[in-house]
Amino acid sequence: MIIYPNAKINIGLNVVEKRKDGYHNLETIFYPINIQDAVEIGVIGNDVPECGYQLKVAGTVLEGTPDDNLVVKAYKSLKADFDLPPVSIYLYKHIPTGAGLGGGSSDAAFVIKALNDKFALSLSTEKMEEYASALGADCAFFIKNAPVFATGIGNVFHPLSLSLKGKTLVLVKPDVFVSTRDAYSNVTPRRPEVCLSELVSQPLKSWRDVVVNDFERSVFPKFPEIAAIKDELYDLGAVYASMSGSGSSVYGIFDEPVDNVDEKFAGCFCRQREML
Repeated sequence: MIIYPNAKINIGLNVVEKRKDGYHNLETIFYPINIQDAVEIGVIGNDVPECGYQLKVAGTVLEGTPDDNLVVKAYKSLKADFDLPPVSIYLYKHIPTGAGLGGGSSDAAFVIKALNDKFALSLSTEKMEEYASALGADCAFFIKNAPVFATGIGNVFHPLSLSLKGKTLVLVKPDVFVSTRDAYSNVTPRRPEVCLSELVSQPLKSWRDVVVNDFERSVFPKFPEIAAIKDELYDLGAVYASMSGSGSSVYGIFDEPVDNVDEKFAGCFCRQREML
């Protein structure tokens, strides 16, 4: 079985308050995009490893041990409740890591859905979301994989009627890592006067002035190359551009495809796709 987990972007991100547990409550829009990893899942018949699974990763190099990988954690979480056989998992990483795109969360959620189908577990959507949410705040989003208004720590989802189909996405990821500390360093939590879910119901051309990512306030002064990418996307004619999550990827939404986009962002991961 081969599956293709896709990434997401954040459209707007407001840090609304600091919680007693040290985390922050947020408001953001999660929107799926057509940039994908690939995962192949098979059953191990012979020479079963002591750990009960095999994991091979290609593409983008990942840090940590196999047990740290979210696809393995997804498998183990289901195996704890079901009599799953030993499996081999081949993961090809194409979605950039440390980019605010949810690649690892998507991989895990898609593995949960794939195991449910492959082994006829008969899990409901809600039950799969429950398994996914235990692996990461945004992981459950990828079970339904449809636009949502997310609150809490990014783990409470409200259905959202939002379609950007027909628009063109240009996604750029420079070779820069933004730590969570850097992202939060100059952010003062505040609740916006107008809810983000209302702002994105307005015409796309109005977003530039009102739909903001609070993390840009901290990240751009420390990493001016990220800010420069956003400016360049607007110079190229983007209707709206923003950093996704805490970065370091930046995207632009265009009415039409952009010529020679790879040349304009040489040295960066850069992809142009039609919006889903």
